Amino acid sequence: MIVLFTIAVICIVAAVDLIVLLALGIGREERRGAAGVAGGAILATSLGVIAVIGLATLYRISTLRGGGSAVARQLGATPIAVDTTDFAYRRLRNVIEEIAIASGVPVPEIFVLEQETAINAFASGYSPADAAVTVTRGCLDKLTREELQGVIAHEFSHLLNGDMRLNIRLIGVAFGILVLAIIGRKIAQTTADSRARDGGLIIAFGIALLAVGYIGVFFARIIKASISRQREFLADASAVQFTRQTDGIAGALKKIGGLSDGSRLTSHDGEEVAHMLFGDGVGYSALFATHPPLVDRIKRLQPQFNPDELAEIAADWAQPRRVGESDDPQASVAGFAPARGSVRPESASRAGKLPSSTEAMRLSATAVSEQVGNPDTGDYQAAAALNTSIPAVLGAAAHGREQSMAVIFALLLNADAAVRKQQIELIVRYHDAGTVAQVEQLALHTARLHPMQRLPLAALAFPALRRQPRPKLQTFVIVLKQLIKADGRVSLDEYCLARLVGVQVVDALNPALTRVMGRIKLGDAVAELCDLFAVLAEYGHEDGEGARRAYVLGLHEVLPGIKPVYAPPQDWARALDRALPRLDLLTPAGKEMVVRGLTHAISADGMVSVNEAELLRTVCAALHCPLPPILQQVA
Repeated sequence: MIVLFTIAVICIVAAVDLIVLLALGIGREERRGAAGVAGGAILATSLGVIAVIGLATLYRISTLRGGGSAVARQLGATPIAVDTTDFAYRRLRNVIEEIAIASGVPVPEIFVLEQETAINAFASGYSPADAAVTVTRGCLDKLTREELQGVIAHEFSHLLNGDMRLNIRLIGVAFGILVLAIIGRKIAQTTADSRARDGGLIIAFGIALLAVGYIGVFFARIIKASISRQREFLADASAVQFTRQTDGIAGALKKIGGLSDGSRLTSHDGEEVAHMLFGDGVGYSALFATHPPLVDRIKRLQPQFNPDELAEIAADWAQPRRVGESDDPQASVAGFAPARGSVRPESASRAGKLPSSTEAMRLSATAVSEQVGNPDTGDYQAAAALNTSIPAVLGAAAHGREQSMAVIFALLLNADAAVRKQQIELIVRYHDAGTVAQVEQLALHTARLHPMQRLPLAALAFPALRRQPRPKLQTFVIVLKQLIKADGRVSLDEYCLARLVGVQVVDALNPALTRVMGRIKLGDAVAELCDLFAVLAEYGHEDGEGARRAYVLGLHEVLPGIKPVYAPPQDWARALDRALPRLDLLTPAGKEMVVRGLTHAISADGMVSVNEAELLRTVCAALHCPLPPILQQVA
């Protein structure tokens, strides 16, 4: 992107300089001082064009600092309320919440492009904490639940693999090299409408700028095409890996190819977001196409695909019938079904079962590290079970704007009466009596939660939290920090939950500054690694010898060249406050080793409890390494 952007700027500057030379008539007339005048004009023009491109790029990026929702709102998308009663919206929200829980990331904001009848979608944002997923109305009217799940899984692949951050910055870069074409078109249109006396020259200048600007258009489309095509193949493959079946995403792609609306956006200019969409939203030629050919995408998913199927889909959906709030697997999310039913078998049962809170398991360190950002069918089934098993009163509170903070506070209340009293006093100091009453009421329900329901409940509360005013969110983070340090005896899992929510809120407050990929090596964070492994080993083992063995085993996986001395920090909360931000700066390969080492440490005694597994998930999430709810066990 940087290379092509640089070439584009050079070409645009050269073209404008050539126009200035022609305007000065240097090539036609020799006169004293002409070369000096030309040199000065060329230098000034070049610097001016570079300044315009640079400022335009910075301006466009600044307009998107609000994160994923900023992109969706600028396209006119409608936000979906957490308490919506619309059947199609509820199904859409359920699908996205299940995939978010299965992926171990906060639930993103959800938007619908109501005026778009084509099938398309995109994910936007700088990180999972400020992400937004937008779908068109065509997705709701024409895709089944399974097909919609395939599309959303495709978009979550972009979310989990950092494509969103690149895509949102690409919008700014493309705007910078397109700005001269935009300025030229506006000048020509405005002057033509005003009928000014010397409008001919101004129109000619506008047309010249427009022509030069099309160099930017050319390079902007080339940049988008060069970045997007392979990533779409990868996201399709990840969607299959997530859902463990090809029918969903392949069915959505077939409907794009078979139905007349396809995936092309009509009511909004898709040029800016073309590289972010699930399907081709503009209709570029092969040279500029941001997506691979549709048939190629389908055949990679289903090699036996026959393009004649597209005509059958078009016939089936020519006059869809209304079936309403139906569980028919062939019906769309909004309750429409094809004129004639197909014989495609139904998908596998979505039932899932939570393990007992006292159940122990054996984990595979390698398999667990490979689960980061890679949920599969079992994870979706577990996510569905988790989502439906959360008590209705807690689910409603998590979705409510006013009660979402109370839900998190309730999750952090300590079982010890003395500690809880101090925590309540802290909440009273920053909030009103009504909030305290809500916290105490919700705590009656959170106390009975399965350990595996705590993180999903926090994930459900995140969209409502993110809509709070900035000063209120900043106060919320302060209260979280003080709650976990009420008297120094707060449990490690409560600390990690508060830490995780706090990190996500901070990411949402400053999405453009969120670091998604660190650069430091494992050797640069030895002290922090020793503290983290010591705290984890001490938490998971009652006897000192077992903890020491777990510490050495886990740390040896990460730093095999050192001889660690087991010395748990006395103030473990402060030690983790120092260690986790530093470890979040590790390279992806370093983080993979840390996950494997942590898994070895908690399973050093041969078995892992549900609480230990949830602690591992929480620590990994704080390091921006989201794990699915069910960790991979040894066969």
